[in-house]
Amino acid sequence: MAQINKPNTYFNTVLYTGNATDNHTITGVNFQPDWVWLKARNQPDYHYSMDSVRGALKPLFQNDTSAEANFSDSLKSFDTDGFTLGTSGDLNASSQTMASWNWLAGGTGVSNTQGSITSTVSANTTSGFSIVSYTGNGTSGATIGHGLGVAPKMIITKQRNDAGNWFVYHNKLPVTEYIILNSTVASQNDNEIIYNDTIPSSTTFTVGNYSQINGSSNTFVSYCFAEVKGFSKFGSYVGNGGNQFIYTGFKPAFVIEKRISNASEWDLYDNKRNTFNSVTKVLKPNASDAEATYGGLNFLSNGFEAKGSLNDSGQTLIYMAFAENPLVTSGGTPTTAR
Repeated sequence: MAQINKPNTYFNTVLYTGNATDNHTITGVNFQPDWVWLKARNQPDYHYSMDSVRGALKPLFQNDTSAEANFSDSLKSFDTDGFTLGTSGDLNASSQTMASWNWLAGGTGVSNTQGSITSTVSANTTSGFSIVSYTGNGTSGATIGHGLGVAPKMIITKQRNDAGNWFVYHNKLPVTEYIILNSTVASQNDNEIIYNDTIPSSTTFTVGNYSQINGSSNTFVSYCFAEVKGFSKFGSYVGNGGNQFIYTGFKPAFVIEKRISNASEWDLYDNKRNTFNSVTKVLKPNASDAEATYGGLNFLSNGFEAKGSLNDSGQTLIYMAFAENPLVTSGGTPTTAR
């Protein structure tokens, strides 16, 4: 995959304030998003996830196991420069401050027959992101096409039609282990029932026979991420108890981290809620909590510096990061520090 010189044309964070009116239009995303993740900042509320494959008005909730909902007052449409909201009190209450994280995939999706299960895939091979919908067959070792053309480094999967966890494959975990987005638990042993102890290929990922990831006739969605120079990084590090620099090759716009060696919260930071260092305004993907201020990172021109609880001595942490700017564009223009 070629380097991306303008990351905010594929991923962008947009902040807004609710106004409690129907058809409230949010702009400034820079593209028509295919996956929108929304969270209230100033009060406790669920995380909301909507995508173009499942369709608007059908949220899933990152911090909860609930099945896919159908809320007529939630996100009503994906627009050319953002999205339109209904009157949902979770997403558009008067004076409520909100964060939205937006990714570009490939539209409403097409049929993919590269796996043993036919999937519907919305893929952007430039940015290494795809949305995959499939129906389980209950068979251990079933494969599902992801449309990226290279092996994904991270996959997040959620059952749609019934309650279930958000299962996470991450390339820095042992292939026998997984983590859970809606939980604080440490990494768990797969026992072949989640991602089947199998590394994804350039065309498919593999699932076991557990009902919450491949139950017969159950429906699922997966968000798949490949690594792209100057745009995304999916890595790990071991804390040293001080301040530690983590190289990504770009100035970060968005970082999610979690300790995997013991139980801990997930922490989500971005460049819009903190426009200068230190980056300390955190939301927790596993919890409905309002925005808090603690821990923290420094976003640098070529990576980030982990501090405090994000760098506890001897603890292993995994992360996913997306760019504000590459360290140096393909034309030779360097980025500036914050």
